[in-house]
Amino acid sequence: MTALFVGHSYIDMTMITDVMPSGDEKAVAKDFAVSFGGNAVTAAFACAKLGHAPDLLTTMSDDWLGQMFWDMARKYHVTLYPRKVARSSLSFVLPQGGKRAILRARDSHHLRPFMKLDVGTYEALHLDGHQADAALYYARACREKGVLTSLDGGAVRVNSDEVLHFIDVAVVAENFCTQMKLTPVETLAYLKSRGVKIAGVTEGEQGMLWIDEDGHISRLPALKVPHEKVIDTSGAGDVFHGAYVASYLSNPGGRWVDHFDFARAASAFKVQHLGNEAGLPTREDIADIQRLYAYCEQKV
Repeated sequence: MTALFVGHSYIDMTMITDVMPSGDEKAVAKDFAVSFGGNAVTAAFACAKLGHAPDLLTTMSDDWLGQMFWDMARKYHVTLYPRKVARSSLSFVLPQGGKRAILRARDSHHLRPFMKLDVGTYEALHLDGHQADAALYYARACREKGVLTSLDGGAVRVNSDEVLHFIDVAVVAENFCTQMKLTPVETLAYLKSRGVKIAGVTEGEQGMLWIDEDGHISRLPALKVPHEKVIDTSGAGDVFHGAYVASYLSNPGGRWVDHFDFARAASAFKVQHLGNEAGLPTREDIADIQRLYAYCEQKV
């Protein structure tokens, strides 16, 4: 069982530094990591690490960074369906104190139409809202075929409202609520009004406020990773999305509270590692995290 992920690709350069030079200053970072980036892209790689080699429809260029991305995808058995752009996109990520500053350089001018694949071969679709035309096309096509559709609502996109009519699972960020001028509870009501079956709002250290199939609202608290172990929170939400898709693929009839519990353990693993690639957990890593924090909660 596999899934299709649709989004925008980046190469992420993540650096640990105490200072940000300006003017003619120079500084040396303490550590760095180079990896794939992008919301749906990182989710796809997380899903692959968890045993479900996905297909990924994403932006690609012919430059040397594009070749680096091809190599990364081959390593994880991610099948690429590229949409051509002139230049690869870059993210410079600076994690510090449980937060992260990000500077992006993005080429979103598509030189070719997106590929139209046979969605009947998939069990799930995950979107991040980028490639708005492709997102709407695949959300509608998968809904018609009965394929589970999932949306990472990190921000409001140009056609978010229209796409949401074809989404089964939508997990959005606080930024989405802010842009909509809605509280988290109001955002859940808005998502349900669009036909979303499972809706959630992630709130960082507070975890996720979500509403299930029966309309019951509850909070899934974040696992309390000790502050000194938090290295890089960037990509934690993307890993969360990729992990719940992987959990669904392994057990389509399972409860969403279990899929989300699996995903929050994956996210807790990610924040303890620098860069997206190092932060991808295996199933054994997730089981270890779940056992560790279950024990910690019992002790409390």
